[in-house]
Amino acid sequence: MNEIQAIEAAQMKTDPDQFKVGDTVKVHFKIVEGKTERVQIYEGLVIAMKNSKIGKTFTVRKISYGVGVERVFPLHSPRIVKVELVRPGKVRRAKLYYIREKIGKSAKIRELIVKKNTGSAKAQVPVTAADSDV
Repeated sequence: MNEIQAIEAAQMKTDPDQFKVGDTVKVHFKIVEGKTERVQIYEGLVIAMKNSKIGKTFTVRKISYGVGVERVFPLHSPRIVKVELVRPGKVRRAKLYYIREKIGKSAKIRELIVKKNTGSAKAQVPVTAADSDV
C-alpha cells in the first residue's frame, strides 16, 4: 500500500451514517470561530451523493426565508459530528436536481414507509383452554 492510500485509510470514518438520496437529514457541523467551537445544525433534503472513498460528498438543500440554499458536505470530514436521519424518502432517482425548479407542495418527497414485523412473538405462543376465561 503506498503512502497516499495509507493516509486516506487513516482519515476515513469507520462507521459512516446510514442515509441515502431523498432522505431528510440534520447535519451536525462543527464551526470554529477563533478559539471557540460550536455545533451548527443544517437540516434539509439530500439531493445528491458524489464520488467514492475519501472524497465522497453529499449535497443538502433547504429553503431559508423563501430562498433555496444548497450546501455540499464531505462525508469523511472530521468537522461533521453526526448526520441524523429525520425522515426517509422514497425516490427513484440518483440525483434530485429537478427539485430546484419545484415550489411548495410539488417539491415534497414521499416518505418511505417500512413495514414492521407484526406480532411475531405473539404468534409463537400457543393459547390453551386453561388460559381463556370462558
